[in-house]
Amino acid sequence: MLKNYLKIAWRNLLKAKGFSFINIAGLSIAISACILISIYILHESSYDKFVPNSANIYRAVNSINLGNGTERGIHFSANMARTVEADFDEVEKAGRIMDNELFYGAGANEIQIDDQDMQHHEEGFAYADQEILDIFSIPMVFGDAKTALTEPKSIVISESISEKFFKGQNPVGSVIYLNGNREDPRRITAVMRDFPTNSHLDYKYFLTMKGVEFGQGEQDRWVQSNYKTYLQLRPDTDVDEFDKTLSSTVIVKYLKPAMLAMGMTMAEGLEDKAELYLQPMTDIHLYSANIGKESGFRNDIKIVWIFGTVALFILVLASINFVNLSTAKSANRAKEVGLRKVVGSSRANLVVQFLAESMLLTLIAFMFGVVLAQSVMPLFREMTGIDLTMPWSNLFFLPVLFLAAILVGGLAGFYPSLYLSGFSPIHVLKGRLRLGSKSGGFQSSMVVFQFTVSIILIIGTLIINEQMAHILNSKIGFDKEQVIQLYGTNMLGEKDEIFKDELVRINGVQSVSISDYLPLANTKRNGNQFVNEGRDNIDQSISGQVWQVDEDYLQTLGIELIAGRNFDPSVATDREATIVNEQMVKELGLEDPIGKKISRYREVNEIIGVVKDFRFDNMKQRIMPLALFMGKSNTIISIKTNTSDMQGLLKSIEEKWTAFAPNLAFRYEFMDDSFAQMYSNVHRIKIIMMSFSVLAVLIACMGLFALSAYMVEQRNKEMSIRKVLGASVQGIFRIQTQNFVSLILISLVLAIPISYYLMENWLKDYEYKIEIGWQTFLVSGAIAVVIALLTISYHAFKSAMINPVNNLKGE
Repeated sequence: MLKNYLKIAWRNLLKAKGFSFINIAGLSIAISACILISIYILHESSYDKFVPNSANIYRAVNSINLGNGTERGIHFSANMARTVEADFDEVEKAGRIMDNELFYGAGANEIQIDDQDMQHHEEGFAYADQEILDIFSIPMVFGDAKTALTEPKSIVISESISEKFFKGQNPVGSVIYLNGNREDPRRITAVMRDFPTNSHLDYKYFLTMKGVEFGQGEQDRWVQSNYKTYLQLRPDTDVDEFDKTLSSTVIVKYLKPAMLAMGMTMAEGLEDKAELYLQPMTDIHLYSANIGKESGFRNDIKIVWIFGTVALFILVLASINFVNLSTAKSANRAKEVGLRKVVGSSRANLVVQFLAESMLLTLIAFMFGVVLAQSVMPLFREMTGIDLTMPWSNLFFLPVLFLAAILVGGLAGFYPSLYLSGFSPIHVLKGRLRLGSKSGGFQSSMVVFQFTVSIILIIGTLIINEQMAHILNSKIGFDKEQVIQLYGTNMLGEKDEIFKDELVRINGVQSVSISDYLPLANTKRNGNQFVNEGRDNIDQSISGQVWQVDEDYLQTLGIELIAGRNFDPSVATDREATIVNEQMVKELGLEDPIGKKISRYREVNEIIGVVKDFRFDNMKQRIMPLALFMGKSNTIISIKTNTSDMQGLLKSIEEKWTAFAPNLAFRYEFMDDSFAQMYSNVHRIKIIMMSFSVLAVLIACMGLFALSAYMVEQRNKEMSIRKVLGASVQGIFRIQTQNFVSLILISLVLAIPISYYLMENWLKDYEYKIEIGWQTFLVSGAIAVVIALLTISYHAFKSAMINPVNNLKGE
């Protein structure tokens, strides 16, 4: 019986080639989109789950509300880890990672291997306790994981680094020198496996914390927070209860007394303003959007939900095509149903027959969808920036696809099978059934749903595009155009000022500044607390940034000085003076800031200038108070240029560089490119949303094209009679299209409030954002109407131009 059902189903698919093509093509596109997004979602939700015992590993997070919003962070004092491990039986192990580039060795370094002269720029350095290797059970290629970081001056490198510098060899025992310092060798004690792409850790080098101290007494100081702290809890720990105990104990017993001893006013009532809690390691990647100062790329669970919803809607749109077309072409199957019932076929048999057709069609679409997904996977990898692959090795992949095909086929074919099998044989065979029109209301509602979803996606894409353009083109308070960032300049040592002078002499160079504190991601940051002079133990301090710059910094970056003066190296007191931004003046309540003094940790500095606020973090964050100090932080040199021959200028700069640093590669970037990279994730979201919006509209239009063909076919005689009675081509065209246009307009009305709500929520993450205007909805509506008209115009125009004799000669 099943064989017979499938044979008849195959014949019907071949018989209705247009219907089959529309459905298979639409479903194939939808299925490939679902497969790709599912692989993406599975990858994003799998972060850190590969770690043994991952369910019991947590990262400590702190939050504090000082009246201007809650700030969350992941950095704690050096003694936090050992204190909680000693004080709480629930903690099996505690370890620290320190990757703050303010401290020597962390972040990026120029390295030399053994006795080689050549310097190599490498990133991904962090200091770590031996406990980090234990907590994360990091596997080793060479060396002993249990002792790799127990000795001073030891270093663990990744497998890819080992292959890069010691190809095919065991590097354990070899020596690495950082930044040309031959007096400070680091001995390789182990080679660890590279962290997989679904790990929130992406380090290439672990420097031991053994014997390391960043300043006298720093390892015992509670108010200096630079360490990420990870805890491995006992499996039977009640984490919610432990959170409360840990938070109150650390704050009341340790942190508050330490802050009071330093005279910090924020310590008063700290237990009511601050909180410490544990974040599951497996949540770090997707649930850290509201945590500041994160290193590495973190996604947002909202984005994952959006992509998952889009994939589901695309599949639903394709399924609606099947439902609509199956019911619309009922005229072609009505007599078949009537005859089958006359010769004894039951309704149940007919339902099974139609479901078999639906499932066969869906299985074929799934096969094409898998092939299509495999074909476009390289493009999807580029769009997401993630090394994704089809999970052919997963034993569940193909069985899940097969079950999904059966499920989709059953759901999509359920209503048409009931609808078609319900025809009365008497009415059908006597010609009394108005075929294809009985479900007109249902078909219309499905078309409205399809275009509502499509318009929502169009509006979302337009708004994301507008926000991206706003980010890249709005006034940011500094000039990023034609500024070259030259890296590794700390290796020049005392010659950096001489090199700077040489660069200024090059034709096409306007100014040069030495500072690695830049308004870009992945450059140095240093947070401090500020109060007005004499108010240390009285006023609530404010959080701000402290940057070291030179006297040419403002000119090179085009930052506007709105009061006071710039730094002057010839003025000795300028070494202790500061230039602040408008936000600092505002939050400290300074009416006439020039000459006033501010205090940070009891160090008093005079304000000699005020700069206009400029954005130095991404647009999701407010502009923080900022204090610039004249000093040297020289891993980056910024070069402001004015030339039409950029390649020639770069060649001249490289020649100077080679003369000063012959063993160091010439590395540079343009500041506008670095700025754009800060928003690469938003750009990827925009591209993905745009791509899937196009797919959704394409699928909806494919269904509308076929549906309009059947609707026009049913009204051919009516249109012929109208034409005989004098109707014009334009009038017939209008009659055939006006119903569809009305449905699109209804879709627009439904889509506008939904899309407005969704996109307003998305924009809430940005401190600086666009206002959603009516123009966006007008453009989206116009796009939808034009696309719909173009889709149905072919059949409508064909109906208007037909010779009425051909349709009426049999009457």
